[in-house]
Amino acid sequence: MYEAITQDIRVSVETFYQEKSSNPVKSHYVFAYKIEIHNHSDFTIQLLERHWIITDSLIGQSEVKGEGVVGLKPIIEPGTMHSYVSGCHLESQFGKMRGTYTMQKLKNGSLFKVEIPEFILVVPSLFN
Repeated sequence: MYEAITQDIRVSVETFYQEKSSNPVKSHYVFAYKIEIHNHSDFTIQLLERHWIITDSLIGQSEVKGEGVVGLKPIIEPGTMHSYVSGCHLESQFGKMRGTYTMQKLKNGSLFKVEIPEFILVVPSLFN
């Protein structure tokens, strides 16, 4: 599990290789990741945007920006958490992802960035 804390917001990530959805013959490797966002602050926050930097060991780096996560802009009360599962595909057996969320404190409208920790995407058989 990978973890980062920014302004009392803890983001943890767990990754999974999706063997049944992958096709190594066509250089198509699918990975899923589960993210938990824990609000340990005193503020109600809303996740507005995501910004990913995805590195594929074969083709290099790409960026993905967009509103919310998996179609939602979740509101996270103090002492609660929001989790979701998403995924990506790589052309190689190894890569990594990192990024940020843009959050808003609902009480005063201020925006701030929350770090998404860098995490590794690797086909398990690569180490066998």
